[in-house]
Amino acid sequence: MIEEKENIATKAKAKEQRTMIEIKDLHKTFGGENHVLQGVNLTVNKGEDLVILGRSGSGKSVTIKCIVGLIEPDKGEINVFGENVLHLNKSELNEIRVRIGFLFQSGALYDSMSVRENLAFTLRKHQRDLSKDEVENQVIEALESVGLADAIDKMPSELSGGMQKRIGLARTLILKPEIILYDEPTTGLDTITSREISELILDIKHKRKTTSIIITHDMACAKLTADRIMVLKEGVIHAEGTYEELEKSDDEWVRSFFE
Repeated sequence: MIEEKENIATKAKAKEQRTMIEIKDLHKTFGGENHVLQGVNLTVNKGEDLVILGRSGSGKSVTIKCIVGLIEPDKGEINVFGENVLHLNKSELNEIRVRIGFLFQSGALYDSMSVRENLAFTLRKHQRDLSKDEVENQVIEALESVGLADAIDKMPSELSGGMQKRIGLARTLILKPEIILYDEPTTGLDTITSREISELILDIKHKRKTTSIIITHDMACAKLTADRIMVLKEGVIHAEGTYEELEKSDDEWVRSFFE
């Protein structure tokens, strides 16, 4: 009996170490009538890239914004690193946020700051004891990881859309996050640049051992990056599987994403 209990405890601990994000029965309504999330349940395991598909307005971006506290859900549970983020105070939530990178659709760079200043500002905000040389070295390292070290003195207005996405990603990577949330990382980019960003997401996963959720409409991005795909419909997870499994789904609505 004791041995059985120990085995159960060991398995539970192993599961906890594997599970990076767990969402249970997540609900969110806007304006009293727009029921965007109506009971979303999902799990993301360590080292996994999960892609979430869905029509516009289906709640994909709302889901990941709830994870980092940018949107407060009406109901549900969100466990990140084993902590229910909805029960954390501001200080505790900030500690979790530092371990999570969030790449916004626009890249969200500060227009009045150079690339160097954008990255340095983020780093100094969270690591105040770094010397000027340490900040500079980490800025260069982050830019090299996205192939844009030569853009260090440029202003955001001088960068193409693809370059802005890369710089936004470098700013995310500078804090060495364990989880990265990508919100439409290839939106507005041409086919070649979109593929480059998708390949960069894969490269980051392999080199930095990150865990990711990728929100996208870009099926080429989904095919290249996804270990697993979930499809949101009417506020719940409607289907789940690999790209190949969902492409051959018996569900005509699910197959429509792959046509």
